Amino acid sequence: MSKMFDKVLVANRGEIAVRIIRALREMGITSVAVYSEADKDALHTQLADEAIAIGPARSLDSYQNPVAILSAALVSGAQAIHPGYGFLSERSDFISMCEDVGIKFIGPSSEVVEAMGNKQNARETMIKAGVTVTPGSEDFVYTLEEAQEVAKMTGYPLMVKAADGGGGTGMRSVETADDLEALFFQAQAESQAVYGNKNLYMERIIYPARHIEVQILGDSHGNVIHLGERDCSIQHNHQKIFEVAPAQSLSQETKEKLYKEAVKAASEIGYENAGTIEFLVDSEENFYFMEMNTRLQVEHPLTEMVTGIDLVKEQIKIAAGMPLEIKQEDVTFEGIAIEVRLTAENPYENFRPSAGHIERLILPTGGLGLRVESAVYPYYTLPPYYDSMIGKIIVHRPTRKEAFTLLDRALVELVVDGIDTNIDILEALTRNKDVQEDNYHTRWFEETFMPEWLEESNDH
Repeated sequence: MSKMFDKVLVANRGEIAVRIIRALREMGITSVAVYSEADKDALHTQLADEAIAIGPARSLDSYQNPVAILSAALVSGAQAIHPGYGFLSERSDFISMCEDVGIKFIGPSSEVVEAMGNKQNARETMIKAGVTVTPGSEDFVYTLEEAQEVAKMTGYPLMVKAADGGGGTGMRSVETADDLEALFFQAQAESQAVYGNKNLYMERIIYPARHIEVQILGDSHGNVIHLGERDCSIQHNHQKIFEVAPAQSLSQETKEKLYKEAVKAASEIGYENAGTIEFLVDSEENFYFMEMNTRLQVEHPLTEMVTGIDLVKEQIKIAAGMPLEIKQEDVTFEGIAIEVRLTAENPYENFRPSAGHIERLILPTGGLGLRVESAVYPYYTLPPYYDSMIGKIIVHRPTRKEAFTLLDRALVELVVDGIDTNIDILEALTRNKDVQEDNYHTRWFEETFMPEWLEESNDH
């Protein structure tokens, strides 16, 4: 008989740590926060039942330090660790350490993360499972000569990627043969610096394309279901900015095929917990597997809004060994949800990160279908050491038009004084005709929107 955890350590910070702590409280589970020297006044430390200091400000010495996190878990008596996203969430060595000391990692096994976390291994695993992948290298690419051979086979434009990368790190888009040498060595140097290896792979860029991801849940009893899809095509530097669920651009027939492929892929590898399978979909609705994220996604609230299913609570129940109570036929999709990411960046200066003291803060509230997830508060000092995202605004309404109207109202109310933010960009995107009419692709933001927006801004 499976038993629910009494105490869970949250190995993260910021809005995702707050999100998980809230879910734990609603489930009657004691929460343990961890914090670096820079985060002793952070909201997650104040909301958790217990809080433990784990080291200096630098994330490598604190939030990315497996020994510090595990020591805190053992000292606190936590039976499980929820990693959130980023930091240690996709580190198979950390998951192995948890397994060795008998602490449950709320996520898939170390073997699955090892197989799917490395993008080249993931490609090979998906090919074996019969899932269509983007044309690209069949093995790691270590030399320029190997890269040139792959490029001859796939053609241009193509992407050079760090096999262990994510969030745009170690990725370079190569338009022509003349650009390959410089960009190949840049990606390799970045991979070495960040991941400690030179494992690169290459794939053809599908263009123009939509970035569509399917949310799946799998338990330890062999059940796998999908919770529909999200369209994450509006991106800057491979970082998502503006996301919608369900995807409006795809036919129901294509969606059903995507769901089938995603569930098949997850079942094939014995996937347990929440995960996301990401695809590129071209203008003819051909789709190609891109990667699998073996963790919760930043944009998971979209799926929660349209399905009414709490993904964090499901993660915790699955980790406790409970079978999924939700059957595929129980999953229904209501209305349209949109999420925008509020970041501490200056878009007028090439998205330069901004840290500092928040002098005034008004977060939008009220009305049906509005959700704000953030860990900032008035007079909080935002540390310069971590990711620039400071919150997410999520709206959910019966129609796309109503969702945009509510999002516009929310952004008008939003005030963050004292630091630079991307609020102006979010407002402009929300009012943009192409965005409202669902007329964009993965490069639209950089190729079309930003040049026009900067020009307009200069005119004013």
